[in-house]
Order: sequence, then structure tokens, then C-alpha cells
Amino acid sequence: MYVGRFVVAGPGIGAYRVSSRSFPNREITDRNGTLTVGPTPDAPETDNPYIAYNCARAVERDGEPLAVLGNGSHVDPIAEKLDLGYPPRDALAAALFALDFEKDDYDTPRLAAVVGTESAHAGIVRRDALLVEAVDEPTLVATYEKDTPEPFGFGAESADGAAAEAYGLDFEHAVCAAGVGVIGDEVTFAIENGA
Repeated sequence: MYVGRFVVAGPGIGAYRVSSRSFPNREITDRNGTLTVGPTPDAPETDNPYIAYNCARAVERDGEPLAVLGNGSHVDPIAEKLDLGYPPRDALAAALFALDFEKDDYDTPRLAAVVGTESAHAGIVRRDALLVEAVDEPTLVATYEKDTPEPFGFGAESADGAAAEAYGLDFEHAVCAAGVGVIGDEVTFAIENGA
């Protein structure tokens, strides 16, 4: 099954995976603690504005470490709103509402999550809905087929495990994945760029 890009979020653990039929020549790089999706050196040139973006950022809200995950340019305003003290639900809703779904040929939804040590929120904005939910177990939301947050069996317990598990899930066209762990006062990231 092809579900496109997806986020998995639960208290203390999260992951983001790029799955793509159209733009498979991408990778995730760590830019001083911000994970960025971008074209590989051998990728054909494109003017598509949706293939390069920050997909994971660590922030702190009122002393609590948080990680933001998402499939586009909305990751940055979510992180900025958290830095300003917005609650996770409000930061997600405000940024997703403001930027709306992607204006591409598929009206691709924007999806995002905020992961804390003991809490998590998942959200999506589609052509027909804006959904933001507090989640207390691993929850998946994807751009296609699974475009409503739903509980998902995800057993990873570390950032490395989350990146590897997300990349290896049985959804078609895996390109790269990021994992996040939020334990105590620390956010850790991991990258899986495949073979």
C-alpha cells in the first residue's frame, strides 16, 4: 500500500518517513540539530517547492523538551509557536490552518506531530479537514490512505529504533526516515537514508 509521507507520534517517541513515487532521490541531513529533507547530489533538477524542507526540530516550551516532525515548511512555524509558549495543540492547529494543504497536483495534506516526554499530538490539514489530536499511544497519520490519525503498532524505544522501524515498515516506496526520542530533558534524532 502506498501511503506517501507519514508521521508516527507517541509520548517519548516519534518518526517521519518520506515515501515517494515522484521524487525518490532525497535524503535527510542533520544541520546542527535540525533534520532537513533535500535532494541527493544525483537528483534531477526540479522547481517543485515541496521536496526540500525541515522535517524535525527540537524546541523547548516552558522548560519541557519537545520535538516537531512534519512533511513540509510548516515544521518551522510550529516550532516557533512552541518557543513562544503556545500549547502543542494550538501550535499545530495555527500553523496547519495558516499554510493549508499543499497546492500541488494532488492537494497533498500537510501533517505534523509534537512529541514530548509524556505527551504527543498529531495533526493533518487536508482539502476537507483540519484534525489535531492529543495521543497517548503511537499514532500514525499519512498523506494518502491513512489520512486520519489512528493508533499504530510501533515498538521503537529510541530515536535510532524509530528511524529504522519507520523506514522498514511495509508501505511502498520508502526513501528516507527520521526518528526522535524525547527522554528526560533531552531530544535525540536519528536518520535512516536507506542503502
